[in-house]
Amino acid sequence: MRVNRLVAGLFALLLPIALTVSGWVVAAPAPAAPPGSAPNRTYAVGVRTLDLGRGTARPLPVTVWYPARDDRARDDRARDDGTRDPAAIPRRDAPVAAGRFPIVLFSHGLHSLPELHAPLTSRWAAAGFVVAAPAYPHTRRAARRFDRGDIRRQPGDAWRVVQHLRRLDQVAGDRFAGRLAVTRIGAVGHSAGGYTTAGLFAPGHSEWLRGGIVLGGAGMPGASFGGPAAPLLFVHGDSDRVVPVTRSRDAFRRVPWPKAFLTVRGQGHGEYLIPGRRGFTQVLTATTEFLRWTLYGDPRARRDLPTGAAAPGITIFTDRLHAP
Repeated sequence: MRVNRLVAGLFALLLPIALTVSGWVVAAPAPAAPPGSAPNRTYAVGVRTLDLGRGTARPLPVTVWYPARDDRARDDRARDDGTRDPAAIPRRDAPVAAGRFPIVLFSHGLHSLPELHAPLTSRWAAAGFVVAAPAYPHTRRAARRFDRGDIRRQPGDAWRVVQHLRRLDQVAGDRFAGRLAVTRIGAVGHSAGGYTTAGLFAPGHSEWLRGGIVLGGAGMPGASFGGPAAPLLFVHGDSDRVVPVTRSRDAFRRVPWPKAFLTVRGQGHGEYLIPGRRGFTQVLTATTEFLRWTLYGDPRARRDLPTGAAAPGITIFTDRLHAP
């Protein structure tokens, strides 16, 4: 069966992964995120494209969604109902809204593209995050040379994106100059991108990497979670035939830090990421509140997370976010 071959191939290529973490460690320790408040509004959304791999063997175009300046922004915190897009249509190269915004790195799965996940990434940007999504060189849709084995190199690509954004925050005249909270970084990924995300939380990871979300993925086989504590949220359909939910639950058990698991009942590999589909509202709410809590230090988001994530007959929320 094609699905079984895909799973077998994915795990075979991940087994020998050895992450080189020395390039990830930052020179100065990150200050602890003090209790604070996430923005109490919905922003308009801007979008820009960066090219980090021009003229190299590893082309790496990056799509970035971000809070944009717009007088029509609403002063509320209402949750999206899953059918209405609060970000409307992102405006290309729009001015950035006032403030400093945490960075969320988003990693796509095999044969996918960043823009296919815009229903989530644009909504996170509307909530006050700068979401950077690289199109990985050899696993994206229509890659000139597709190679599943290249997943082992994607955590390095991902961190290169973060380092580039940190530099832009210091470049006079750049749209992002002075607008990025460069010590508050989160990582999210779907499917193979979930494995990429889990790989970022290996021993030696940066203290600035404060939380992660694995959607329909799992941990790197044979690899451990380690380094500075960073809460992790796993989201998985219990009928997933591409990456069985048991793989994700095994990774969840191995996480030594505060963690949570959101099971989407009766769903497969990613239907719950589509607006209007069963579970989308709960997944959107859970991921947004998780990012508000981990990257803004918002205690209200931590309190609201279990209620917004759990829905009888649709989702089950396992909360282990208290200190271990």
